[in-house]
Amino acid sequence: MIDKARIFVVSGKGGDGHVSFRREKFVPAGGPDGGDGGNGGDVVFVVDDGCNTLADYRHVGKFHAENGEPGNKKRMQGKSGADLVLKVPEGTVIKDAASGKVIADMSRTRRRYVLLKGGHGGKGNQHYATSTMQAPKYAQPGQPAREIELLLELKVIADVGLVGYPNVGKSTILSMSSNAKPEIANYHFTTLSPILGVVDLSDGQGFVMADIPGLIEGASDGAGLGHEFLAHIERCKLLVHVVDAAGSEGRDPLQDIETIEHELDAYDIDLTKKAQIIAANKIDLIPEGSDILQKIKDKYEPRGIRVFPMSAATGEGVRDMLFCIGEMLSKMPKETRIFGQEFDPEQELAESSDAYKVGYDEKTHEYFVEGPRIERMLGYTNLDSEKGFVFFQKFMEDNGIIDKLKKQGLREGDTVRVYGHTFEYYEGV
Repeated sequence: MIDKARIFVVSGKGGDGHVSFRREKFVPAGGPDGGDGGNGGDVVFVVDDGCNTLADYRHVGKFHAENGEPGNKKRMQGKSGADLVLKVPEGTVIKDAASGKVIADMSRTRRRYVLLKGGHGGKGNQHYATSTMQAPKYAQPGQPAREIELLLELKVIADVGLVGYPNVGKSTILSMSSNAKPEIANYHFTTLSPILGVVDLSDGQGFVMADIPGLIEGASDGAGLGHEFLAHIERCKLLVHVVDAAGSEGRDPLQDIETIEHELDAYDIDLTKKAQIIAANKIDLIPEGSDILQKIKDKYEPRGIRVFPMSAATGEGVRDMLFCIGEMLSKMPKETRIFGQEFDPEQELAESSDAYKVGYDEKTHEYFVEGPRIERMLGYTNLDSEKGFVFFQKFMEDNGIIDKLKKQGLREGDTVRVYGHTFEYYEGV
């Protein structure tokens, strides 16, 4: 699959805060001096103009930003982790793999996107000294890393897409019309990735044209590589159906056009909303007396689809088609289709990371509470102090944890376990 990749990305974990106390000569009762942890690295996508494929991501399954370093004594802050910078071609659409929803479209003005922020570093014990707690023996743990599975899809940004069966002359047309230099050979699926070329017209106008890799019948159902390549057509404003009018490989040109239309329609590309023309190629090979060109015109020109007889090999008819394309594009909106955000990782993962669960352990006959949010709360709460324990009880009540435990069957005198701490529950306590 040339233009897709499925990867895991992980932001950096925040470094833990440090617990330490000043131990200096002539300072017998030094206060807390534990430093803060460093922030974890972000996951960042950037557009690289020198990149035109997602091939580099198909062989590495997981990418990890650097973790923040823990704090140290003497109020020394831990070093922040390096960001993970992933370079992708322009036109890459980043999706949440689980839901298929769009996270970001790396196109046009969006050249850089911070997908996941690294975890904040935890505070050292220097921050927790109070008039009644002058020697706090706890510090805040760093925020955890966040992980998400992504689906990367490259949808090329081109005004015009050349579509058709393999070997109908798309690559030759592109090479004659633009600055693109595709490899041209008589093999099925010669083009393994879309090739873009800039077409310059004499009036100063120009456009980007893409040779979309050869489609085959069943492409919309995933046959061959066609399903992946169909995605490239979504941004194109105008489609050029390139057909072998001479039927030099034994196929019926009219049937070829119908098949391509069927595949596009089955992939949910609304052809009624895209301008189309037909390039009837290889006219230099049409047998004398054949009426195939007239049949194509009779069928499609009444639908408003112009037919251009041409020979990419000799150049006949190519210029007329290019100027027609330029004129059609001049009447269309300049904006390229951009896919809007449907899934915000920061929001979605923040909600899931705050989750907690309660249950009953049959082996120990204890109720338990666990989850990332609970673990973080315990990291900055001193349960050995009266103030810390009151805060813990209020946290359990305000977040509905006590109510959930009661629904599980919690009664007075029952034991509740919270990450190694055990408590007996009493009403009003």
